[in-house]
Amino acid sequence: MQTKHLLPITALLLALSLPTAAMAHAEHGQPQFGGVVAEAGEAQFEVVGKDGRLFVHVTNHGSPLDTTGASGKLTVLAGSAKQEYALKPAGGNRLEGSGSYGAGAKLLLQVQLPGKKLLQARALAR
Repeated sequence: MQTKHLLPITALLLALSLPTAAMAHAEHGQPQFGGVVAEAGEAQFEVVGKDGRLFVHVTNHGSPLDTTGASGKLTVLAGSAKQEYALKPAGGNRLEGSGSYGAGAKLLLQVQLPGKKLLQARALAR
C-alpha cells in the first residue's frame, strides 16, 4: 500500500469508529434507576432511595461490577443532621441498606470492593 493512501484510510477508519464510541458512553453519568450518580475512579455509583431502602448500583463505564464480598457505607448530611447507613451486597452489581435521604442532602459514599482500594464518592440528592 502506498503511503499517500494510508492517511485517508486511517481517517476513514477513525471516523467510522467514533459513533460507536459515543454511543457506548451515552448513558455515562446519567441515572438509569431514578437515583443520583456519583463517580470514584473508574467506578460509577447510582444511589437510589425508595420506601426506606437504599440501593447502590455499581458500574464501570456502563458495565456492571460484581459486588459479591463488597461492603459500603452511605453518610447522609442534611443541614446539621448526619446519618450513616451500612450497605451490603444484594446480588449482581447492587449494594443495599435501610435508610433514606431527602432532596438537597449531601451523600458521601464509601465502597470497598474485594481486592481494590476504598472508593469514595460524593453527590447532592435531588
